[in-house]
Amino acid sequence: MHNEDRVGRADDGQPGRPDDRRADGGQAGRPDDRRVGGAPRTVIDGRYELLERIGSGGMGEVWKAHDLRLNRFVAVKGLLDRNAMTAGTQTAAMQRARREAEAIAKIEHQNVVTVHDQVETDHQVWIVMKLLEARSVADLLSAEGVLAVPRAATIGLQVLQGLRAVHAASVVHRDVKPGNVLVRNDGIAILVDFGIATFEGADRVTRTGSVIGTPSYLAPELFAPASPGPTPASDLWALGVTLYEMVEGRVPFAGHEVWEVQENIRQSPDPVLRYAGPLAPVVQGLLIADPRERLDAAAAEAMLREVLEDPAVPHGGGAAPAPHPPTAVPTPDPATPALGAAVPPPPPAVPPTAPPPASGPRARHRGWKAAAAVVCVALLAGAGWLVSQGGGQGGETDDRTGSARGGGEGPDGRGARERWKDTHPTLEIGVKDDQPGLSKFDRKTRTYKGYDIDLAYAIAESMGYAKGEVAFTTVATDYRSTALKTKQVDLVIASYSITDDRKTASPGGYSVDFAGPYYEASRGFLVREKSATYTINDSSDLRDLGVEVCTARESTYEKALPEQGFTMAASQPNTYQDCLDKLLDPKSDVYAVASDDIILAGYVEANPGKVRRLENIQGAEGYGVAMRPGTPVLKGEVCSALRTILASRVWEDMYKENLSGLVGDKNPPGRPDLTECEGY
Repeated sequence: MHNEDRVGRADDGQPGRPDDRRADGGQAGRPDDRRVGGAPRTVIDGRYELLERIGSGGMGEVWKAHDLRLNRFVAVKGLLDRNAMTAGTQTAAMQRARREAEAIAKIEHQNVVTVHDQVETDHQVWIVMKLLEARSVADLLSAEGVLAVPRAATIGLQVLQGLRAVHAASVVHRDVKPGNVLVRNDGIAILVDFGIATFEGADRVTRTGSVIGTPSYLAPELFAPASPGPTPASDLWALGVTLYEMVEGRVPFAGHEVWEVQENIRQSPDPVLRYAGPLAPVVQGLLIADPRERLDAAAAEAMLREVLEDPAVPHGGGAAPAPHPPTAVPTPDPATPALGAAVPPPPPAVPPTAPPPASGPRARHRGWKAAAAVVCVALLAGAGWLVSQGGGQGGETDDRTGSARGGGEGPDGRGARERWKDTHPTLEIGVKDDQPGLSKFDRKTRTYKGYDIDLAYAIAESMGYAKGEVAFTTVATDYRSTALKTKQVDLVIASYSITDDRKTASPGGYSVDFAGPYYEASRGFLVREKSATYTINDSSDLRDLGVEVCTARESTYEKALPEQGFTMAASQPNTYQDCLDKLLDPKSDVYAVASDDIILAGYVEANPGKVRRLENIQGAEGYGVAMRPGTPVLKGEVCSALRTILASRVWEDMYKENLSGLVGDKNPPGRPDLTECEGY
């Protein structure tokens, strides 16, 4: 049995080429050539200028392109390999490509690549996607050998959440693997490359005697005589293989050909897990050969959350790999069987105790908590997977209380005052990167600038941190609480409005604690400067006309505005910047963006003559410094810093430097009362 291994890289398969026909009378939907420096460049639909091919294969091609209308770079993928097209297959292939584009475009999730547009030319269907600046998990493994357990669990959880959105849209990815998972600098993992995805109404992408996909990640049920073909369960198997590879440094079932991989699965269905720690039961549950017994998505997500919520699990957001032997070992070729080349485990202080034998897959599934406890205790004893947070401080950190135990006595024998820096030598802060005036990432200088950034440095200085000991991470609106929960950051200073529901855990959500507020913002709307469809003078026009309003997912506006009679877009994006992109697109049905007045003022300055602000509406947003609950030392230090900042001219100077020019008011709003700092 042969396999078609479609990786989707630039050297994979036959090279594709853009439709090089010139424009015919400027008709929409046909590419035309532009000459830049004498060299012709293809322009799709009069809008997307193809710059360079960044990937191609048997199922299409991917180009970096310039969106001439919105002046941004995007990724444009042609779904058809015209080298494989014949007159007899062209029509059917075009129909399938249309269905694929439509199916993928319906998926809107933070952990799935964003589709902006769909364009069809004479002999090609193109999808326009967000161009990502990120490294694949395959690249991370190539550089680091393995990933620390918390980091692997964080990536795995995000991929799983993306897969749940994919499956809910009746799409099966079919090629989940490290090369198709991108990780941004802020830690957000994104599932990409749907080139061989299958979806409701699609023909199976298979040939007689072959199955498309990457051999090491193909689920065993795909080769059964009466196989129903790819299913969500087969995607979960591939996720299990990916998780295994992240923490063990190799694939669990190796082989050059599909038959070799499947034979390894049959002979050794339970691959050895040496470094997975509490992640082991999740991997084992996903690698159950019978798809009926395999962990489903809901159970796997609950288990991954248990791993990340376990107080024994260290900080999961750092980039450092786990300090066990495979770190220095390059990732083996997946085609090389690992039958006699096992990497010796680290010498444990206590001999590892294997989980009690299960009577079958169901027993292994039911007993995942017990297995996790046994493996965790054994590996903690040997420090096999633990990534230290203490930085050599000598004390043991209790992240549930934010205090340090041991090594804390002063010279007089009495307990020294605990400091957050004693156990956290670097202060990790989550911030926004797309809010002019508040928090903006400057790509030229590779630095963050704005009011929130200045405030962050002032708080850090009060806590004893030098500027070089502060690290910023970009966090989207709907990812802020997750970044705290998974301990990727210590604080979030990102126009985070203090609300009661955010302080109280909701089903499937996380509670956070606040210090502040440090600023009070008003609520408002942004609209197009000129609109051919509506005349919008004030917010009442938005309500009366029923025009669609866009806001960031999980922002306070998502719940508040419908209660006030405003019409919201069917689905909300991750960031206000995404809303602004839609507002600037004349083809979009979005005619207004709801956000805080100071955020909107920054967008107006960045887009002169294109957008304008309406008058503010009822309500205010008190920005708070967010942190995990149960960290009294950290909160006490932040509150102390805020009191000092608000009582001095530092607060006014930060306002005048960053915000006064945006809102046209030299004087800052009244100093807020630190209601969230009472008792600290």
